[in-house]
Amino acid sequence: MNQTNTAYTNVINVCRDIFSKKTKDYGTAWRILRPSSLTDQLFIKAQRIRTIQETGENKVGENIEDEFIAIVNYCIMAIIQLRETELTELEIAPEKAEELYDKYAKEAFELMERKNHDYGEAWRDMRVSSLTDLILQKIFRVKQIEDNKGATIISEGIDANYFDMLNYSVFALILMKN
Repeated sequence: MNQTNTAYTNVINVCRDIFSKKTKDYGTAWRILRPSSLTDQLFIKAQRIRTIQETGENKVGENIEDEFIAIVNYCIMAIIQLRETELTELEIAPEKAEELYDKYAKEAFELMERKNHDYGEAWRDMRVSSLTDLILQKIFRVKQIEDNKGATIISEGIDANYFDMLNYSVFALILMKN
């Protein structure tokens, strides 16, 4: 478990560094996006990964690892958009954006620890392609919940699905390094 915690933290640090640099380059322009738009962006990234996995062709040149990193970052952006309802300004200081990033990355890490305990790190025996499929499944679930205006009868909410997609992406990145 300690090995997982270290690998997870290393991946999140890479993702956070990219988030931080892009925030300095672009500001927080992503704040204009509704959660449903971020869900669609997640779909684009996950579908591209699946297409490359299935065809073996990559004509754009960006690698799969970059797409999984983007999924991590888009999930955190979406969680911020969902949960930080009192935050109304579009442009927030880079330090504030990083503080929120850290808050939700920590929550994702703690969720990963709890689930890893209960599931016995089953993800380590999974294929990266299966993690991609699980991410796509979660995206379709979120889209359905969004279409239902957030209402669920028995299912977890939208943010829980974003956290799972984030963690599946981290797992994929860890597996791809090994």
